Amino acid sequence: MSGTVVQGAGKASGTSTRGVPGRPLLARAAAGAAGLTVVAALLGLVRDQAVARLFGAGHASDAFLVAWTVPEMAATLLIEDGMALLLVPAFSHALARRAAATEPGDPVRALVADTFPRLSAALACAGALLIAGAPRVVEVLAPGLEDPGLAVDCTRLTAVTVLTFGVTGYFSAALRAHGRFLAPAGVYIAYNLGIIGMTLALHSVCGVRAAAAGVAAGSVLMILTLLPAFVTLVLRRRVRAGERPAERDATAPLLGAAVLAPVVLFVVSRQSQVFVERFLASSLSDGAISHLNFAQKVAQLPMVLSMMICTVTFPVVARAMASGDREGARRRVERDLALAGTVVLLGTALVMGYAPQLVEVLFQRGAFDAADTAATAGVMRVYALGLLGHTLVGALCRPYFSAGRPTWYPLGAMGAGLLVTAGAGFALTGPLGVDGIAAANALGISTAAVLMLLGLGSRAVAVRVRAVALSLARPALAAAAAGAAGRLAAPLVPGAAVFSLAAGCLLVPTVFYLTARALGAPEAVHLPALVRQRFTHGR
Repeated sequence: MSGTVVQGAGKASGTSTRGVPGRPLLARAAAGAAGLTVVAALLGLVRDQAVARLFGAGHASDAFLVAWTVPEMAATLLIEDGMALLLVPAFSHALARRAAATEPGDPVRALVADTFPRLSAALACAGALLIAGAPRVVEVLAPGLEDPGLAVDCTRLTAVTVLTFGVTGYFSAALRAHGRFLAPAGVYIAYNLGIIGMTLALHSVCGVRAAAAGVAAGSVLMILTLLPAFVTLVLRRRVRAGERPAERDATAPLLGAAVLAPVVLFVVSRQSQVFVERFLASSLSDGAISHLNFAQKVAQLPMVLSMMICTVTFPVVARAMASGDREGARRRVERDLALAGTVVLLGTALVMGYAPQLVEVLFQRGAFDAADTAATAGVMRVYALGLLGHTLVGALCRPYFSAGRPTWYPLGAMGAGLLVTAGAGFALTGPLGVDGIAAANALGISTAAVLMLLGLGSRAVAVRVRAVALSLARPALAAAAAGAAGRLAAPLVPGAAVFSLAAGCLLVPTVFYLTARALGAPEAVHLPALVRQRFTHGR
């Protein structure tokens, strides 16, 4: 998203652009945040490997993964989508007022003083209620679970994340609005290290409860990772003697119920796909929930990397929307969708071609056997069909909520997608088992993505739907060709699965590149140049 356009708009409108990351800073932030995201993703795989090796894909891991629903929901609502969609525009607005110096006091500190104590108190109460109601929560999430008592214990341990993730998300949003992305990108490194450490240290004594305790410990480490930067950067300005505190601006994107409700309900409805999956999988044989989880964790890695593009540029979009630069916002959103879609489609091709090899290399050891590998790989290939939809939903929700005003359309689109997921899940789980659940997920999220793209122009940013569709169709065809080539070539490489996977990491990108070039897809052909241009020249 073009920093140059934002600055031009700011000058035209009289809005200060101080605090907008410059080109070198944005380039370094993007590279550094992407690097930390990769490290965190690798540690996440180590975490999942530890759980798979120690507990396999049986009732113990199923119980933990039901409890894992709590931090999954909390992370989406409080760290990533929900908190960011609310607070990045709010802090961006406060920073603009601080830079303009049009009022006494510090608008940023006033925003913190007005929101942080109430948010923390509300989240602490919600966490306490979750601890008390854990048996009922487990009963609702997974009524067919073999050992609900174990899941209840794990849920109570993970319930602390309702508070700790909320604080982490608050700090992260504030830092991102200030143009600081490294510390927020590093929180999941601390989180995963906490889980891995506690699991390895206590599993012989506490069983799978050690992993749940690690979730709680890791979430505290997340706060400690951000606290120094938050205090130094966000609260650094001292109020001069005799200066009055800043007053709350009624025109700012406030965090009242009118703005809060659409964002929260949208994020909950998006994450509710996981509830539907685990509800349906709990009635299948032991390990079904685990197979779904491990398949999603690996398949989502390309999506995580593609979403970093939108995460880094979201504060710039928020300021462009606030300054009225609609044309610049349109160009930036279209380019983000094309680039993020190309990245995730390349990853999708690798997953489709080499799912069994990926699962075998990453998880097949200890209690996780060859049968688990085959089941997880099958689920992964079906689930990968929805990766583009997941990426588009994550990217499209940002321009909808960038202006800080109420909008209910994303919730309606996501609700329609959730209905498709639930209906298809109930219809397909019987004949197809866990593969049917994964197919329902892909179908539902793709429905939501299409509806959000079609509605964006009239409600937020006037993107050209046909242009966006064309920019995604060509790399999608290239991904289909690359995935098919990988699937045909994978069994031909002799020896261990790691050798076949290594060959695939060369074959799939090569076929993807050649096919994209033949189709005339500039986003795929010039992807490295686009990444450099995107974060160094702002266009």
